[in-house]
Amino acid sequence: MTSPLTDAPIWYDPGVRHLWFPYTQMKTAQPPLAVSHTEKTSIHLNDGRCLIDGIASWWTAAHGYNHPHILAAIKNQLERMPHVMFGGLMHEPAAILAQRLAHHLPGDLDRVFFAESGSVAVEVAMKMAAQYWINQGQRRHRFLFFRHGYHGDTLGTMAICDPDEGMHRHFRGILAQHIMGELPENPDKLAALDRLLAQHKSDLAAIIVEPLVQGAGGMRFHSAETLRALSRLAKKHDILLILDEIFTGFGRTGHMFACQKADLVPDIITLSKALTGGTLPLSAAIARRPVYEAFHSDDPDHALMHGPTYMAHALGCAAANASLDLFEREDRLGQARAIAQQMTAGLEPCRSAAACADVRVLGAIGVVELKQAPDIPRLRDAFLARGLWVRPLGSVIYLTPALTIDPKSLDQLMRGVCDVVRSL
Repeated sequence: MTSPLTDAPIWYDPGVRHLWFPYTQMKTAQPPLAVSHTEKTSIHLNDGRCLIDGIASWWTAAHGYNHPHILAAIKNQLERMPHVMFGGLMHEPAAILAQRLAHHLPGDLDRVFFAESGSVAVEVAMKMAAQYWINQGQRRHRFLFFRHGYHGDTLGTMAICDPDEGMHRHFRGILAQHIMGELPENPDKLAALDRLLAQHKSDLAAIIVEPLVQGAGGMRFHSAETLRALSRLAKKHDILLILDEIFTGFGRTGHMFACQKADLVPDIITLSKALTGGTLPLSAAIARRPVYEAFHSDDPDHALMHGPTYMAHALGCAAANASLDLFEREDRLGQARAIAQQMTAGLEPCRSAAACADVRVLGAIGVVELKQAPDIPRLRDAFLARGLWVRPLGSVIYLTPALTIDPKSLDQLMRGVCDVVRSL
């Protein structure tokens, strides 16, 4: 990594010599920015600058930073019990959170397995799906995933990410071999997927998809009807359906969960990111009753043998319960729809820029896709000069702000994006 900033705090240089940062070529990367504190929808740097956060810390801070209700819940739980193992023990925050998630989710998605990160929740969902069939005497060990899909960075989840356009192409030959399809967005693709499923149905444990939005794979949108068609095919071929709502859950698409827009109930759903309002690590894989019942047996070999050390972390569960309080008491979904309306108008001027290939908005997700990948360090500096924190994904500049962002700050973000895109 290049030399740190000369005006960095005293802890910066000793620390940066030992840290390994995500998605970063450490030798050539720009030095990371030193953060002193966060407030509402802003990131305050040690050098005195204040940045409007356009991506809510990778989509987690749905209520903005430092929300007093969530902080109070964490402090109260910290004094009582920060953590206790979940093997043979349980506690009130997890019990309440599981009930509340089951209440908010559609249908009979009501058996909650807690983990710490989104990738692990997907791993657990995959394990559930495979063992669902094993417990019934069938060996279905493969998964169908989709081009441009992204489901995590652990070894199992890398195998169900796009192998060509994703970040994990170096690991070919190491990863398990699953089956990639095309989303059924038109009649030809629907027929092709139908044939693919018919060909492999005896090997397939589940189909996995990010509903409505493929996030890290390029913020690509698809319709609720596409999702419904996928659900119909899963039922037709007797294959489980896993919806990865780690990005789309908790209001990001304008619905509490993206599956609700399509009016469908997956067999398993995964949640994380905004689950705790961006405060603590927590995730969940939540199964429908028939999936759970395949494990509910007198045979000990039918048990789900998985147990993260910090499973159902009491502090995280307390934060998640407080976050759900805010979704229930305040109109977060209305705020997401208002953000959509404002971004639809505010990002439209980008469309006329020479570098722009597309502009699209869904809920509190705004995307400006460029014709080619830009100079990312140059873009970072351009956004910083405008007091903005925006982190592009390849050729995609996206905004996923806190649902609580005020219209003035959102307008500043959009004007900054438009200015930068016009300058390319």
